[in-house]
Amino acid sequence: MKTHPHNFTVLIEKDEEGYYIGSVPSIRGCHTQGRTIDELLGNIKEAIELCIEVEKEIPREHFVGIQQIQVTA
Repeated sequence: MKTHPHNFTVLIEKDEEGYYIGSVPSIRGCHTQGRTIDELLGNIKEAIELCIEVEKEIPREHFVGIQQIQVTA
């Protein structure tokens, strides 16, 4: 069976302890962390592959974008 590459959007944040947190909006529960961006990207690729293996399908991406909203607090 021939496979081909798929692209996924990864949201990256940094927590209070300095770890990078990555999540894939199109795959429920697909997230991981890393001390560096490179480590995170390796970890999230592995997480995506495992999530797809468990779900037995490749989800279609419906990511629209990110918007910042300013509020006064």
